[in-house]
Amino acid sequence: MKIWHQSLTSINKVPQYRNAISNHISRIARPGVEVVLHGMQDETYPTHYPGHFITHSYLQNLHREQFVRAALMAEAAGYDAMFIGTIPDVGLLEARTLVDIPVVGYGQASFHMASMLGDCIGVINFLAPLADELRQNAARYGLGGKLGPIIQPEFGFDDVLAGFNNPEPVIAAFQKVAESAIEQGADVIVPGEGPMNVFLATNGISRIGDVPIIDSFGAGIKMCESLVDLKQVSGVYMTRKGYFNSKPPAEAVARLRELYRLEPVPDPKNDHGVSVKAAEKVQNT
Repeated sequence: MKIWHQSLTSINKVPQYRNAISNHISRIARPGVEVVLHGMQDETYPTHYPGHFITHSYLQNLHREQFVRAALMAEAAGYDAMFIGTIPDVGLLEARTLVDIPVVGYGQASFHMASMLGDCIGVINFLAPLADELRQNAARYGLGGKLGPIIQPEFGFDDVLAGFNNPEPVIAAFQKVAESAIEQGADVIVPGEGPMNVFLATNGISRIGDVPIIDSFGAGIKMCESLVDLKQVSGVYMTRKGYFNSKPPAEAVARLRELYRLEPVPDPKNDHGVSVKAAEKVQNT
């Protein structure tokens, strides 16, 4: 099984984060599963962290094309599934309408997993403006009534990167903000961004007292595995009923992509991701 992972960061600019993802996926993916890591084009953001370039509706919608293109390329290249590794689930709805392989979003997988482990989901995330989007997404997933406090910590992306070498201060700061979310009613916590998720998983932080901390990457990869299995053994895959789910004709997709000066059919030969296999070292594809 081969899974396309797509980040909202330019992961080639943050090798420490990319390597942490690789190490974590090598532990959680089952034997025989290959996950290939992809980031945004290196020129997408002026710095190594997206920041406010993803916290405005129009700017995030511009980024959506990179996720749609990735989905088209993944299916053409023979991947079995795609994992959108960012909590806003950028491009998730659009990608699902264009390909027949399973497409799983970090946010949706996290919220559904959390809903099975608790009754009030707390989110701890770096970027406060994304709270509106997360609540809208949770409502669309049928989980709006379970989404509780969304809180920003006193640490940020660069602090988490530094924490891979000196974890104790970041763990203590996370525990403080998690306890605040718990006091506000949360009984299960979702780490709001990939770097925080991978940092916590790397350091074995899966609970604060009685409250579970979701491993969002783990939930997403395992959901990809399950949906691929289900399609293979039962023939079950994405609905094609209704405006939000119907698959447009391929020729219409290619024609309009060309009109808007996009690749009509993205070439799978342009796949330059980083391959990760269970308990194996990273190698370039």
